[in-house]
Amino acid sequence: MSAIRVLLVDDESLIRAGLRAIIDAEPDLEVVGEAADGAEAIAAARSLRPDVVCMDVRMPRIDGLEATRLLSARAESPRVLVLTTFENDDYVYEALAAGASGFLLKRAAPEQVQAAIRTVHAGESLLFPDAVRRLARAHRGSVAQRPGLPTLTDREGEVLRLMARGMSNAEIAAELVLGVETVKSHVASLLSKLDVRDRTQAVIRAYESGFVPLR
Repeated sequence: MSAIRVLLVDDESLIRAGLRAIIDAEPDLEVVGEAADGAEAIAAARSLRPDVVCMDVRMPRIDGLEATRLLSARAESPRVLVLTTFENDDYVYEALAAGASGFLLKRAAPEQVQAAIRTVHAGESLLFPDAVRRLARAHRGSVAQRPGLPTLTDREGEVLRLMARGMSNAEIAAELVLGVETVKSHVASLLSKLDVRDRTQAVIRAYESGFVPLR
């Protein structure tokens, strides 16, 4: 199996060097390039075709928010893992809404960084339910509210609510006494109905539409 190709985007060279050492230490992970801002990130992603982009949010020229939006709009776009200093970073929620698959604190342990890259590459979302709910509540007035969700089956509604609690497919299956493959089918149907690419975007839609209350 080929290694997961990672692009590092951060305006601090020391941060990039530390991340490179952490990532390249694992045989299934490989840093294929670096960028110091969003503009460089867009060009590097086009030429290097990474699987995962580790994206800082606060950068000169094009920031991580706009870079994430531009990357996510492309066909066969890489997964974006937002790296931030603070959980309540003003841009984190907007980056998630723009297409990022999850976020991770820069102070995370090396094994957490490695696991996060594998998680988003596998198509899973890296969600911290309490933090995402708090961010959504804080941005309720500044992020454009989207219309209500399309019609969901009762089971799909249950699955979406459990996704918003950060549960994996296996955990949802155990909670609802279903097979994991059945849960995967419900998740795939949800993503299609909501017209989103992954679980993070589905949860964001659930919050913004009011389907999952922000309490």
